[in-house]
Amino acid sequence: MEKLPIGNNLRKLRFHHDEMTQQQLADKAGVTRQTIVAIEKGNYSPSLELAFRIALAFGTPLEDVFFLEEKQT
Repeated sequence: MEKLPIGNNLRKLRFHHDEMTQQQLADKAGVTRQTIVAIEKGNYSPSLELAFRIALAFGTPLEDVFFLEEKQT
């Protein structure tokens, strides 16, 4: 099965939340900074539970954090 191209707005959301660091977001979501780095770079897709924890850390709906990127042909 082909991997879905999932994008995220983590960097932008961190910037708009008092320039939150990756470590601060990791602490709020209960993961390591390296996990946040991997998600932010698009190298790792979080579990549904982690995706919701990240959205809750920002106080924003899940679809404002993660989105399906358009396929490039």
